[in-house]
Amino acid sequence: MNSRLIRPISLFTFSCIVSVGTLLLYNIPFFNYVTNNTNEDVGGKIVLLTSLVVIMLVLNFMMTYLVMYCLRVVGRILLAILALINATAVYFIFTYGVMMDATTIGNVFNTRYSEASGFFSWSLWLSILVFGVLPALYCLLQPVVIGTAKKMGVYCGSSLAIVLVLALVNINQTLWIGQHDTELGGLLQPWSYLVNTVRMASDKMDQQAEEIKLPDGRITDNEKAVVVLVIGESARKANFQLYGYQRNNNPLLSKQEGLKVFQATSCATYTTAGSKAILEPKISDELYELLPNYAFRTGADVSWRTSNWGEPPIHIDEYLTDGDLSAQYPDENSDYDGILFKGLRERIASSKKNKVLIILHTSTSHGPNYADKYPKEFEVYKPVAKNVEEGEKNVGMLVNAYDNTILYTDYLLSNLINTLRSMEGWNSAMIFISDHGESLGENNIFMHGIPMRLAPKVQYEIPFLVWTSRHFRDYKNSLPAVLEQHYIFHSVLNLLSIESPTYNKDYDIFN
Repeated sequence: MNSRLIRPISLFTFSCIVSVGTLLLYNIPFFNYVTNNTNEDVGGKIVLLTSLVVIMLVLNFMMTYLVMYCLRVVGRILLAILALINATAVYFIFTYGVMMDATTIGNVFNTRYSEASGFFSWSLWLSILVFGVLPALYCLLQPVVIGTAKKMGVYCGSSLAIVLVLALVNINQTLWIGQHDTELGGLLQPWSYLVNTVRMASDKMDQQAEEIKLPDGRITDNEKAVVVLVIGESARKANFQLYGYQRNNNPLLSKQEGLKVFQATSCATYTTAGSKAILEPKISDELYELLPNYAFRTGADVSWRTSNWGEPPIHIDEYLTDGDLSAQYPDENSDYDGILFKGLRERIASSKKNKVLIILHTSTSHGPNYADKYPKEFEVYKPVAKNVEEGEKNVGMLVNAYDNTILYTDYLLSNLINTLRSMEGWNSAMIFISDHGESLGENNIFMHGIPMRLAPKVQYEIPFLVWTSRHFRDYKNSLPAVLEQHYIFHSVLNLLSIESPTYNKDYDIFN
């Protein structure tokens, strides 16, 4: 039936059609970037762009030919899947200004459905239908005459020869390509996500199965002390009143006696690396024993509460998700981060140990649906955009929604400080630091995840707030103008009176 409705074509012709379609449908952002960022004159730019077009056509032709020749039906299915992923990738590149680099791929695999569903929209589905489903159906249904192995050898060999010749012709572009390899590799479909998925899988395999254990520490006194570390999500310094923002979205914290405000930057622009940096003793690609695990092993009472994900491995007895807390406190609305703060007074007071560390991993300012992250009574700034896609049309509405998340954060942190202040017999401290910042339309960039060397400062300038009860600890008189996330590890060891060879006084904000 198919042969009557659709005329069979040779594998050569099929591969040419798929290659041209891939170039035209999915790689316009790649060529836009090359055009806008090369310093070549008009002639040099034409040579470079022509060479890249030919190389891309030849590589995609060769990939299609090999996949179809070697895998037949499975090859058709793979090409169809690539068409769907290509369409989705290009939609996010155009809509959110992202690149399909290793960081983005890691974020994709670390995102839960509850957050991913926030990106679903009619424009996304329409884009996938037109640019993904229709090409996929063509790959699945077009009859193809496979041909001989000799032809495969000739075509693939010729393809490699063309790529080699063009690479030699453009050998003078090696330095420019090296300077822009992240951007070029993140925009080239389908190679961007294929290569970076392999890279991410390789990195995962290379990670050590267990943390590198730190030298044993010991608790040096019996005074009751509690530290509540709040890891903020996507909270950027630029939108905090405490840092000079013009809106009054820190009305409670700005009146808190004893609150200390530090300038700080994150070491990354995505949750996995940012939360790891907050919890590790030093910036490292290795996986060292993390703060909650080390404090727990040393003898402190440690609890982790989270409405988020993407944190490094946590090895303690009490790890509670928002779902666990919802079952424990059924009267509290578990849609918001207030559930993480529920019952903290009772939890601290009931501890059988003198040193208590509680870590709250929030998600209050995570996009794309900022307006869903706070109770409606905190919707002070109006009107709001329901999500980032809607906010692209009116950035002011997006900023309103985001600022409401900061207002809700202000409420949660201020109430936490009040709770700790009222607990007699305990030395107490509250620390709030964000995993990274956020873009809200500046230079047409939204959310986060841009590689650090390219990221705008709003994606790495973060709030770092500290409150301590009276006479608990004194701050150092001399600290760097801008602090980094790994100051948390050493400062918390000090607060919990943990003596350790790992402790570095240079990265402690206290005396």
